[in-house]
Amino acid sequence: MKSYQLQGLDCANCAMKIEKKVQAIPGVKEATVNFATGKMMIEADETMISAIEEKAKEEINRLEPDVTVTEVKKNPQLKNKQVESEKNTTLWRIVLASLGLLVLFLWQPAEPIRFITFFAIFVLIGFDVIQQAIVNIRKGQVFDENFLMSIATIGAMLIGEYPEAVAVMLFYQIGEYFQHFAVDQSRRSIRNLMAIRPEIAHVITESGLVSMQPEEVQIGETLMVKPGERIPLDGKIIKGQSLVDTSALTGESLPKEVISGETVLSGFINKTQPLTIEVVKSYENSTISKLLELVETASSKKAPAEKFITKFARYYTPIVVALAVLLAIVPPLFLGGGFSEWIYRALTFLVISCPCALVISVPLSFFGGIGGASKQGILVKGGNYLELLARTETVVFDKTGTLTKGDFSVQKIVSDMDEKAFMKYIASLENLSTHPIAKAVMDANSGPIYEIETPEEIAGEGIKAQIEGRDVLVGNQKLLARFKIKQANPHEIGTLIYLAIDNQVMGYLVIADTIKPDATLAIETLKQVGVKKTAMLTGDAQSIAEQVAKEVGVDTVYSELLPEDKVEKLEALMHDTSQKTAFVGDGINDAPVLARADVGIAMGGLGSDAAIEAADVVIMNDEPSKLAETIKLSRKTLRIVKQNIAFAIGVKVIVLILGAIGYASMGNAVFADVGVTLIAVLNAMRGLSVKK
Repeated sequence: MKSYQLQGLDCANCAMKIEKKVQAIPGVKEATVNFATGKMMIEADETMISAIEEKAKEEINRLEPDVTVTEVKKNPQLKNKQVESEKNTTLWRIVLASLGLLVLFLWQPAEPIRFITFFAIFVLIGFDVIQQAIVNIRKGQVFDENFLMSIATIGAMLIGEYPEAVAVMLFYQIGEYFQHFAVDQSRRSIRNLMAIRPEIAHVITESGLVSMQPEEVQIGETLMVKPGERIPLDGKIIKGQSLVDTSALTGESLPKEVISGETVLSGFINKTQPLTIEVVKSYENSTISKLLELVETASSKKAPAEKFITKFARYYTPIVVALAVLLAIVPPLFLGGGFSEWIYRALTFLVISCPCALVISVPLSFFGGIGGASKQGILVKGGNYLELLARTETVVFDKTGTLTKGDFSVQKIVSDMDEKAFMKYIASLENLSTHPIAKAVMDANSGPIYEIETPEEIAGEGIKAQIEGRDVLVGNQKLLARFKIKQANPHEIGTLIYLAIDNQVMGYLVIADTIKPDATLAIETLKQVGVKKTAMLTGDAQSIAEQVAKEVGVDTVYSELLPEDKVEKLEALMHDTSQKTAFVGDGINDAPVLARADVGIAMGGLGSDAAIEAADVVIMNDEPSKLAETIKLSRKTLRIVKQNIAFAIGVKVIVLILGAIGYASMGNAVFADVGVTLIAVLNAMRGLSVKK
């Protein structure tokens, strides 16, 4: 898939036309035009993409001559000076036309001076709209806002409503100017969100530091990242210690301390000390690159509401034009009255009919929601997933790596010995092993260890050795049974490691997976936002699973499941509800379940390629409590969409009826078109205003 910037694309209806035309080009698998970002994406075979690109440029030039097409990778920061110049020219025309109209209202000249001056102002303010309408008609594209405004205002001039025609065109241009300003502001917010892309990488070479583009740096090369700089590529710290700002990826405001040996991700900002980093991923596979790509392409997956609006706009305007023609002809013939009055009403009806508010604001609302989620470290892959999340009432969790940290730690020590002495014996033997349980023991022991003699590891049971002439055993009950040491099995949740000295049990410690600090809060907040049922699926033992579920507050738990069993249980849960079901997993070993759920949500997505690929939503900072925020944000987005649809259609229907019966002027009609659009766009931008 290749991305292109469409500079000068300021018309949502035009974006729809371009998408439809490019999609029809032979060889194109999928084409999407994102009006919110002004970008077009084309998916096609590599062998055909060059020819398709040329054909697409031809079609776009035919449809919209003022739109320039540039491949994003070649010039991502390109600015179209011609477009900026045209906006400045439009502003001056608005100022001059406003002054001219004011002079005419104060002067009130007689005919023919009155007609000539009004006509001159009309041409000044409206020639570009009329010109574009003529160009579009020649191309067979009749029913757009340029056509509607041209017919309405020229008709008003012909029936002698000069002030009305000029005022309507002037108000339309003012509204369009501010509408474009609002859309530009939204795009600027999106560009600011995308500004986390690292611009430069300082590569350490034999001849010194060499500044390179991140795309040019190879795996294994060494980088120097100075304080205040953004880390350009995923890598491992080989020298240095510093604080890093991770907010661009995780939404967390507190800096994180990193030391030598730790992994850091592209997009982090180094805050305090220089870091020397070995590159472990190329730029195209780096975390920041994938994040930017997914955020930029997210709106290509359109929500049902967006698809409805696209179809709605396609049929709505021609129907309204036909009704306007009937309104101008039928009433004078059958109800009496002059044609002039009914033509005026029909022209007003036409101005009202433009569907811009819906065509622009609905996709912009979804992109605002996606952008707002990204600010909080929540990566949503499309507007369709936002809409599904808003309708989610059942949330199913994996246990390990989702509600728990996925690591082992010492939870409890039971012994009559001094705790430090007890841990010293166990750590002395476990120091020989690389097992995760041994690591948990070593992490828990802060003191020195004994020198051991004649160590013997017994697979699956433990270790036997001598310390200062005493026989020491460290392991599970199987190890005790092997040496015929009797010990009652205590009812503990977790893995038990016993210490026996000279065939005498000295105590045991309990090692278990650690529950995440915010796991309980995650379940509580989900219920607060209206999730009706929570469940947990795990391959762990029943006792451990039930204990974790009880601690965090999950409603239902299913334990000792194989991956295929998880899919079966999820389908049963989905069958029990008419609403949507989300599955939350670590994204590495839960791919089948993530794919089967209505919405797959990956925890621990930070730097995990598998999570980003498998899930529909990725919580970048590994905190399950972010899930409730994601659902709240999706519902806010859907509320904004519904508000815009109801507001735009409601105002238009009311003013259409008033215009048809003669109680609405063209000034009211302009508000029903451009004013409503502006308000709807500003409302849609609220999604991007989410604070971290």
